Amino acid sequence: MLNPQILPPLREPEPEAPTPAIRVIESTDTYASVALEPLERGFATTVGNPLRRLLLSSIQGTAVTWVKIEDVPHEYSVIPGVKEEVMDLLLSVKRIRIHALAKRPGKMRLDVTGEGRVCAGDISTASDFQIVNPELHLATLDNPDVSLSIEFNVESGKGYQQVAQGDSMAGLPVGVLPVDAIYNPVRKVEYSVERMMVGQQTDWERLVLQVWTDGAVTPLAAIQEASENLVQHFYMFNQLSRPADFPLDTTNLSVASEVYLMPIERLDLSSRTLNCLKRVKLDRVGQVLELTSDDLLNIRNFGQKSLEELQGKLAELGVSSARTAEAVEDLDFAPDSGVLSSGSLIFEPDDDLDYDDDGD
Repeated sequence: MLNPQILPPLREPEPEAPTPAIRVIESTDTYASVALEPLERGFATTVGNPLRRLLLSSIQGTAVTWVKIEDVPHEYSVIPGVKEEVMDLLLSVKRIRIHALAKRPGKMRLDVTGEGRVCAGDISTASDFQIVNPELHLATLDNPDVSLSIEFNVESGKGYQQVAQGDSMAGLPVGVLPVDAIYNPVRKVEYSVERMMVGQQTDWERLVLQVWTDGAVTPLAAIQEASENLVQHFYMFNQLSRPADFPLDTTNLSVASEVYLMPIERLDLSSRTLNCLKRVKLDRVGQVLELTSDDLLNIRNFGQKSLEELQGKLAELGVSSARTAEAVEDLDFAPDSGVLSSGSLIFEPDDDLDYDDDGD
C-alpha cells in the first residue's frame, strides 16, 4: 500500500517593503509635530538623532550683534531719564527675535521721546527685517523731556556667538556696544520612537519629531533646512562608489556643487529681485541657473534691471547663461529616479514653479 506523502505548503512571497512617508500631525508658527513611518527597526533613531542635533545648532538665523546708544560711550554708563541700566537694556536687546527676508546685514533704529514704556515694536526696521516679538519690553522712560536713540546692527549666522568670539567686533568705533548674538531660532527639539505594525510584522518603527521655534522661522522650514544640510553631507559618501570616469573632483563640471546648492540669499541681491525669486520658490542658485532669461522675465515684477543684477551676481561666482545651457544639455536622466545627474552633481528639477501673475 502506498503511503501518501504530504508536501509542505508553498511559501508565499514576502510583500515588498512599504515606502516611508512623512505626515504633519500639527503645525503652527512656533510648534510642529511630524511623523515619519514606517521605518525599519533602528532607522528611526538613525534619522532622528542627527536631525535633532542640526536643528539645535545649525539653523540659519538673524540677531542683533551691536548697538550704538546716543550719548552713551560704554555699557557702564547711565542714561538720564531711563529707569533701566545700560547692561539691563543690552540683555533685553539680546532677546529681540527677527525674521529676515534676506540673509544679509542691515540696520534698525529706535527713536522715542517722552515718558512711557519702550518695546521692540517701537523699532523702525528695513523692509528686509520683521520683529516677531514686538511686545518685548526694552526700557522705561520716566521723564517727559527725555529721548532715547539707538542704532541696531543686524547680521545673520548660526548658533550662539559671544561678544569675544566675533571677528566683526574688532576695530569698531567708540560708543558701539557689542551684544551676544542668539542666531538659532530653534528653542527645543524632541523625538520619540514608536513601535508599529505593518501587515503581520510588528518590528517596524515610527519616528515622531517635535520642534519648537521662537517664530523667526517656522518649525517646518527649520526641519527642511536641517534635512537639506544632512543630505548635502551624506551625499559626499555616495561619491565613493563612482567609477573612475566620474572622479570626486568637480572642477570639470560646468556648475560646481557648492554653487548649485547655494541659497540665493548669498548672492546679496536687492530686496525687490530677491523677493521676486522667493515668491516663485526659487531658493537655490541651481534652480535659477536652470531657467532661461525669458523664464525669469516672465516672473511677476522681475524686469530687465533685475535680470541684469542677477546675471552680474552669477558672473561673480564664475557662472553664466552660456555655461549653464551647456550643463543642462549634457545632463543625463536617471530612469525612475526623477533626478537629473551630471558627473558627481545631482540636480533636482522643480516642477511646482508658478509663473502666473497672481501666484505667490
